[in-house]
Amino acid sequence: MESLNALLQGMGLMHLGAGQAIMLLVSLLLLWLAIAKKFEPLLLLPIGFGGLLSNIPEAGMALTALESLLAHHDAGQLAVIAAKLNCAPDVHAIKEALALALPSVQGQMENLAVDMGYTPGVLALFYKVAIGSGVAPLVIFMGVGAMTDFGPLLANPRTLLLGAAAQFGIFATVLGALTLNYFGIISFTLPQAAAIGIIGGADGPTAIYLSGKLAPELLGAIAVAAYSYMALVPLIQPPIMRALTTETERKIRMVQLRTVSKREKILFPVVLLLLVA
Repeated sequence: MESLNALLQGMGLMHLGAGQAIMLLVSLLLLWLAIAKKFEPLLLLPIGFGGLLSNIPEAGMALTALESLLAHHDAGQLAVIAAKLNCAPDVHAIKEALALALPSVQGQMENLAVDMGYTPGVLALFYKVAIGSGVAPLVIFMGVGAMTDFGPLLANPRTLLLGAAAQFGIFATVLGALTLNYFGIISFTLPQAAAIGIIGGADGPTAIYLSGKLAPELLGAIAVAAYSYMALVPLIQPPIMRALTTETERKIRMVQLRTVSKREKILFPVVLLLLVA
């Protein structure tokens, strides 16, 4: 009986928390939308799979060495970390002290956790190398830029105003986050509100890069929110289009005004870079 109990206690499902269960269901939903419904599989499939890996109970694949130490709840080890941070030896107090500590102090605590035998998970290592360094967003930018066809924009430059109008979403989202903080509904600092606001620009790499700099603790939620709503545009857009346009307007066939030469397409990003650099 003791062996059976030990076996059950060793299973990850026995340690499944409510938050993990919800995120596993959300991840499965994203995978279903990507595979069964073909909703932006290039975006939703890796997000859903990453969500599954991150929330496997007791696996700690997304935890740093220090986070693994805090999750282990060893009183002696917590006391050592708390003494270094001059705070109470409990997880909540240590997390608050770490949030206020300098990056150099946070790095020292991470190294101390490694010395105690804890190792970061593979996803935490990937975050440090790819996201934390800023390399991954830049590579994504390069890929998106290489795939972008500027022909319609060059043929009709007035369409640039459509993109400019979209930037209103940034300011609206920042003000919305600060309003929630003002009324005490959800607490957001100004850097956190700015990181959330960049979602309104409908640009995933920018959201990842900026949140990594301003609010790393919100990076996961911001990345999932940004890419999920962009992937679900086919669901969100049709009812809005039907509400704001007539059937006759929706039947108008849009044609490109003129043929844009390859030279124009090559020179446009180069000249733009020189102007804004």
